[in-house]
Amino acid sequence: MRGAAVRIEHLTKTYRDGTQALKDVSFSVRPGEFVVIIGLSGSGKSTLMRCINRLIEPTSGKVFLDDIEVTALAPEALRQVRRQIGMIFQQFNLVKRSSVVMNVLSGRLGYLPAAWALTNYFPRTLREQALGHLATVGIPEKAYTRADQLSGGQQQRVGIARALMQDPKLILADEPVASLDPATSHSVLRYVEDLNRRDGITVMCSLHFLSLARRYGTRLIALKAGEIVHDGLPVDIDEHRFKEIYGEEAIEVEIA
Repeated sequence: MRGAAVRIEHLTKTYRDGTQALKDVSFSVRPGEFVVIIGLSGSGKSTLMRCINRLIEPTSGKVFLDDIEVTALAPEALRQVRRQIGMIFQQFNLVKRSSVVMNVLSGRLGYLPAAWALTNYFPRTLREQALGHLATVGIPEKAYTRADQLSGGQQQRVGIARALMQDPKLILADEPVASLDPATSHSVLRYVEDLNRRDGITVMCSLHFLSLARRYGTRLIALKAGEIVHDGLPVDIDEHRFKEIYGEEAIEVEIA
């Protein structure tokens, strides 16, 4: 599998209350990169991630997936392109009363006839594929358990398996471990890292903690007040750059 290239050109987002979440943001991501977006809460990380697949409509600017301008697509064409973009959410976004395997299968809905989706009909081959993805993320035995009976880390693994059902070229992970403990955070991010390394899927992942970003990202982009203030290798962020991004009051342990 070949990952997608992403190109962001002069992306700006101003909300109705006047908040400017993104200010003329431009950068490119090569196929197969694992790019981590870092910054404080409110720096624009989630807005950026959601503008890429137009869960949030940008105010101006352009987003390209390979050579397709996502920001110019009509609804049906956008639906087609979104098939290639797997999304992993901070709060998991599972249907809590449904089984784990049904949540995973929902990642395939964009490919299915509307009548199948309405009746929850999934061919046997797709069900087998879903079980295979659950095995990939280490919880095949939870397939027929209700999603709300899982731990937070297990629910996020279901979110990863659901994204894999799309056969994505790009995974957008929006603060995927923000609600998890440190050990579980590493467990979840290792699965994402494996997908990136093994299958070549391009990953863009927003994280709050620099320690996690430096461990998993091959490239770090830092946002501050909606603007890019750093774009480079994880090792390029020393104590001085760290405080520029996170502020003088930042916790020193984070640069270790």
